[in-house]
Amino acid sequence: MSDEFEYFDELETRDPELREQAHFDALTEQIANAKANAPGFAESLKHVRPEDVRDRSALAKLPIVRKSELIERQKQLFEERDPFGGLTAVKTGQLARIFASPGPIYDPEAMRPDYWRLARALFAAGFRRGNIIHNSFAYHLTPAGSMLESGAHALGCAVIPAGTGNTELQVRTIADVKPKGYTGTPSFLKILLEKARELGIDIKPMKRALVSGEALPPSLRNDIKMMGVKVRQCYASADLGLIAYESVVGEGLVADEWIIVEIVRPGTGDPVPEGDAGEVVVTTLNPEYPLIRFATGDLSAVMLGMSPCGRTNIRLKGWMGRADQTTKVKGMFVHPGQVAEVIKRHKDLGRYRLVVDNIDANDVMILKIERPGGHDDALASKIADTLQAVTKMRGEVELLPPGTLPNDGKVIEDIRSYD
Repeated sequence: MSDEFEYFDELETRDPELREQAHFDALTEQIANAKANAPGFAESLKHVRPEDVRDRSALAKLPIVRKSELIERQKQLFEERDPFGGLTAVKTGQLARIFASPGPIYDPEAMRPDYWRLARALFAAGFRRGNIIHNSFAYHLTPAGSMLESGAHALGCAVIPAGTGNTELQVRTIADVKPKGYTGTPSFLKILLEKARELGIDIKPMKRALVSGEALPPSLRNDIKMMGVKVRQCYASADLGLIAYESVVGEGLVADEWIIVEIVRPGTGDPVPEGDAGEVVVTTLNPEYPLIRFATGDLSAVMLGMSPCGRTNIRLKGWMGRADQTTKVKGMFVHPGQVAEVIKRHKDLGRYRLVVDNIDANDVMILKIERPGGHDDALASKIADTLQAVTKMRGEVELLPPGTLPNDGKVIEDIRSYD
């Protein structure tokens, strides 16, 4: 059996019901930890009893935390010398590193091995103890380089801290040191492989890669494969660490064992039916930075069934776009939360999508909604009135049979063209 069908630990193959129970046992402690030690969460969760959050329906009632809120919280508390907006459960002096991401957002790294949990993804990509890894993720201010390096060290691998740029020097280093594989973005991996071919430098010992940070379309994956490198991808963020990772079978991304993943309707905190696309919301069981119901801003969907690789956690389809679909119509902003509010005021409605077009130089809105039985003039008129009340603009309503709209997570689709 290939070593790629081995597992990082027994957590990956445990019974899904036991995993769910363990997650919510840990979440009870996490909420208590957040309320006791993270002032920002103490305020937002002040009416929540930790022991009451025992399942997903209870979790779905907790408030969503968005990246924009992190920025605002951090700005408000700078004068109190808390760069994390009261959301960490440890003092800044107890941290190993403090990173700065665009926004700015300040991200903590605690003093413990594999804080970001990337060793699991590296193992699934085929890396093993004693390997050398060429790490081309950035090390400057942002945490990507450190995230992969700490995971590699936890796995027992040596790291070439290459960072970004210096393409020719990186190629020559790979040729001299002969790392087993690469970590970095897929586009930069292709650049390195092409530069090696251009210079006539042999870097064939580098046969595998774990990539992240950008999309990996099939065409790019195939280009890299044709140049001799087997590539796997993972989904991670500076706020949460590892979210999901690809296994040897390459069918979706398996969720990490130390988070709880929900898929919600964009602009809301409401979970979608299993298999429907929506925004990825993650609750981390990280005790130092207890982000609870953190909205990533990314669209994805849960794949039905279990992975053929034997891992039993849920699988995500991968990145399907951004959840923030706010747009301007007639000079006024319309956002997904407003569309969701319109739908909530009426019963027995399914998937929906607000289509924004420009006809004869005028912006128009058409709210398309699935419902059993299809169109109903009286109901459509009532929903149109609600749309105007919520958005302050008139729009048409089309009621459609179930299964008409695509399952891609879009709530607002702007199809305007000014050609």
